[in-house]
Amino acid sequence: MAEPRKAPGEDTGPGGEPGSGEGAGEGARPGPDDGSGPRPGSRTGTDARSRTETGRPTRRDAADPSRTGPDPETPADPDPDPDPDPDPDSDPDPGAGMTALRAATTRKGRRAAARALGRIVVVWAVGTVTMLILAGALPDFRLQSPDGDSATHIAVTAAVGAGVFGVLSALVWPVLVRALLLVPAFVLGLLVFFLNGSLLLIALSLNPTGRGEANPETAVVVAAVMSAASSATSTALTVRDDGAYRRRLARLAYRRGAPAVSPDAAPGIVFLQLDGVGHDVLHAALQERERAGGRSLGGQRLLAHRLPPVMETVASWHGTSHRLVPWRTDWSSQTGASQLGILHGTNEDVPAFRWYEKETGEVMVCSHPSTALELERRAAARAAADPPAPGGLLATGEPGDTASRGNLFTGGATQLALVLSVAVRRQKKTRSRAGYFAYFSDPANASRTFASFFAEAGREVFQSLRSRLRRETPRVGRGGLYPFVRAFATVVSRDVVVAAVIGDMLAGRTAVYADLVGYDEVAHYAGPQHRDSQQVLRRIDRSIALVAKAAEHAPRPYRIVLLSDHGQSHGPTFAATYGLTLQDLVRAGCGLPVSRRAGKSRSGAEARTAARAALRRPERPEDVYDGEGRRGLEPVVLGSGNLGLVSFPELPGVASRETIERRHPALLPALTEHPGIGFVLVRSEEHGPMVLGADGAEHHLETGKVVGIDPLLPFGPGAAEAVLRTARFPHAADLMVNSSYDPRTGTVHAFEDQIGSHGGLGGEQSRAFLFWPEGLTPPAAPGQTLAGAESVHHVLRRWIGECGGPVVRRAAAGVPAEGVAEDRRAG
Repeated sequence: MAEPRKAPGEDTGPGGEPGSGEGAGEGARPGPDDGSGPRPGSRTGTDARSRTETGRPTRRDAADPSRTGPDPETPADPDPDPDPDPDPDSDPDPGAGMTALRAATTRKGRRAAARALGRIVVVWAVGTVTMLILAGALPDFRLQSPDGDSATHIAVTAAVGAGVFGVLSALVWPVLVRALLLVPAFVLGLLVFFLNGSLLLIALSLNPTGRGEANPETAVVVAAVMSAASSATSTALTVRDDGAYRRRLARLAYRRGAPAVSPDAAPGIVFLQLDGVGHDVLHAALQERERAGGRSLGGQRLLAHRLPPVMETVASWHGTSHRLVPWRTDWSSQTGASQLGILHGTNEDVPAFRWYEKETGEVMVCSHPSTALELERRAAARAAADPPAPGGLLATGEPGDTASRGNLFTGGATQLALVLSVAVRRQKKTRSRAGYFAYFSDPANASRTFASFFAEAGREVFQSLRSRLRRETPRVGRGGLYPFVRAFATVVSRDVVVAAVIGDMLAGRTAVYADLVGYDEVAHYAGPQHRDSQQVLRRIDRSIALVAKAAEHAPRPYRIVLLSDHGQSHGPTFAATYGLTLQDLVRAGCGLPVSRRAGKSRSGAEARTAARAALRRPERPEDVYDGEGRRGLEPVVLGSGNLGLVSFPELPGVASRETIERRHPALLPALTEHPGIGFVLVRSEEHGPMVLGADGAEHHLETGKVVGIDPLLPFGPGAAEAVLRTARFPHAADLMVNSSYDPRTGTVHAFEDQIGSHGGLGGEQSRAFLFWPEGLTPPAAPGQTLAGAESVHHVLRRWIGECGGPVVRRAAAGVPAEGVAEDRRAG
């Protein structure tokens, strides 16, 4: 069913109010309607065939006042046509139509130019006033000669200085940032302020009055304040102007190689991955909340305090335009395995977040750029060896038609920003940090982001101190560099990724996949349900709202899909609960010396290595040997959330249960009988892969035979299949150890220093979500649940085809695009 047509004058601007002037309807050229009703992030009520490619009125619109409405500057015709029912078959005078079109276009152009000039004047005036205020407040910044000047001379000096600074910022700044793309991201961010201050010093030196003066340190402050004030003023002035708002958003993106978009283009699709947000966490964030407190009488509350949902934008979509379903992750419930499966169609042989490979003697870590590159190469090789294999999710369409933003892997896209697997490459077209230019080319963006960066770091210090003073438990250390790592994940990475996605939509790209990592980083240290983590969800919701608003100005409609790669489970760490680490327990079972104090396991959070990659710091090798023994003679013990991996380098291939029991007869009993261990995966020469539990319990995975109480019973349906699949990986560890899990409380015990963890089985970490618009087919049949990241890949690939595939295929067969649109409506 086609959507109702809406007059251009009814279109809304970014502020939610009717657009005005040239902005109304500009740049919105959606493709065929799919009959799904109103869509968040897309304009409603406009037929594709009546839209124009550039936002200019068509001849039909110019000649039909009922479509465009009367021109406010044109007086009404004093002698209207007395015929109330003109002949519809009559042919109007084409010359008169062209004259009317030219006149309307001329008037519109004059009004647009007047508005643009007015905005420039107002922004210039604000810059001038800001400069005058700073000159009065800062002793090292002067706009007058040492002997003093009149107020008029000072005002003229400020006006000229503000004008020259504005021109230099508009013309010189983008060139400087483009030339500095090779500079590490953090260095570039800090360099922004110094370059901005240099532009101000140049502007003062070019002032013909010769009276502007500032020392370099003060110039940095003045330039940052003026940029922020000008940006805020410009945004406020264009809030009701769709066209100006669209052009402003367009400047946020690096649009080199952007494809041309037809007016009849099919809908595009944007996948926003909310890293670490489990299904249950998202569902709770979409519900109204009840504030604690209020008066009560006899145990009954007299006054209810209701609060809006944590994620108000997403909540407004839930149940109306979008649907929410869970999906079950693989045993390795972490971003490396999930995102590789989602973006490349296979996560074969990725047993954990980090694992040891005997043939090379190296530890693979999913968040290391070199590991991400190798995993992507292996996935591509499997796809090439197996023709039916799907390959990259984004390896479709024309070059430059898809984009990967803020991910570990490219997914086959050619437009990349902050993609870890290309951080070690040096090709010009695959620089993952090219997305920084899209954001830092506007000095006001740099000022806002880095002010927010230090505010977020301060917020983390305050929240950590508050947690300590309240003696909250469980709790882990949040000191050192962590406040800055958190600020990078929740501010810098978020701002750059969101800006890149907005630019992709304005460029009309077919498919975009982006990862927002802020929640996952904070929840590791605060907990998945903690109020600190909920605040990050609220800010992510605002980013989603910004993306949806930008879709209203895109040259095609967009379907916005939200999904997660895994959830998080809570609980005190293994070391905090039992006083020893998994490495200590393994060493004790092997008869090796154990440290008298429980050590601290390194956290596997992705943001830390992402920040190091942005700084171009070398990868930090994993400490797999503690120095008490000799290399190659001790077990390698690694932790990935509540999943532990034990490898014996001296034993070639996969060590069997029988071999391990001969070498270390006390090890398997020490692990399986420990209250913090849920089960242990080992290979038997007689029974194949099997799971061991307490009291001699066994689960033979290939035959399904269970001895005693099934160790996998607490972990729910699908656990045996997930464990068996991992057991067949060539690089699965000799022993795979999963912590215990309490189904009543959802508690697990991470082998890393995290109270919100993921990587193994148990609790919400294995329940990710899909949140998709109704116009797309459901991800699974009723009553069924998707299992594994590879199955999610097939669903997303199908959705991409449902958005643009049918139009491309049928148009290639000679069917006109408009005919395809009508067929889709009829369906």
